[in-house]
Amino acid sequence: MKIATRKLLASLSVLTLLALSASAQTVGPSGEAATPASEITLDEAQAAELKVKGLKAALLWHDQADFVNAVTAGATDEFTRLGIEVVATTSAGFDSAKQLADVETTMALKPNIILSLPLDPVASAAAFKKASEAGIKLVFLSNLPANYKHPTDYGAIVTDDLFQMGKQAADVLATSMGGKGKVGWIFHDAAYYVTNQRDNAFKTTIQNDYPDMQIVAEAGISDPARAEEIANAMLLQNPDLGGIYVTWAGPAEGVLAALRATSNTTTKIVTLDLSEPIALDMVKGGNVAGIVADEAYELGRAMAAVGARAVLGVENPPFIVAPALTVTKDNVVEGWQKSLHKDAPQSVLDALK
Repeated sequence: MKIATRKLLASLSVLTLLALSASAQTVGPSGEAATPASEITLDEAQAAELKVKGLKAALLWHDQADFVNAVTAGATDEFTRLGIEVVATTSAGFDSAKQLADVETTMALKPNIILSLPLDPVASAAAFKKASEAGIKLVFLSNLPANYKHPTDYGAIVTDDLFQMGKQAADVLATSMGGKGKVGWIFHDAAYYVTNQRDNAFKTTIQNDYPDMQIVAEAGISDPARAEEIANAMLLQNPDLGGIYVTWAGPAEGVLAALRATSNTTTKIVTLDLSEPIALDMVKGGNVAGIVADEAYELGRAMAAVGARAVLGVENPPFIVAPALTVTKDNVVEGWQKSLHKDAPQSVLDALK
């Protein structure tokens, strides 16, 4: 999930942080236990029941990007299988007022289901209230409007398996370092629900599972443009770092630039979310050991399934997570397809030849 999306999720509660520490798994905004997306399905009998209803759905997104396109593809394919027509797909461009207008305009098309990522907990609560009161089944991506109750106000929140993303990042870095050595930890220095869980999962995994690896340097980052500067300072104080975790791919590009500027070919990088420059370095055998991504297509499929199940009166769990995916040189082609439902960039494909 991209950083602009993460910045929407600033309502991480103390309860959530405590639950994460206690359970070592992804938890919802209020500490809800996670249900795997693979459990959210409809059988052929349910599909047949839906197909005769003439149902309609709307996808009211926060922005337009590869991630959103992949979520849309997953949702559209599932709706098509169930005979549900997608009558609107919009992008609010991170504008809460535009999102409200999108909801109001779309309601005129009388959708039975709306999928969306709420831009702001308070503003979005008002934006979606009329839709909820009209009986439209609401399914949210990663965020939740303020004071909404499950299942009366919404079908479910669907998001990434955040703990697994951080854990898998730790595992792939450990593999590249032979399970030993010194590590730098560059975390997202803000109270944001998605990145906090992912970052802390990495740290917890290193501390608990790899006794011969030590996190000896920590630095918070809020502005991706400062990544190279932060990495330079970290490496100056710790020139023997065997690996660096970077909270997402944007700042990881800055860390990679710092390593290249000093001709450092030994310090490994692991990060989250797919990026062409990061993947290109990885397939060329550079500093990048691996990338951990979400399965965005599966997020969309699960959201559509939640909405359809809600129409049928089938109970949905409140918090659902799609799998994390470790992408390395060996599976980058398949990984790009599985995550984003599109081909890897041509530069990456050419480098593999």
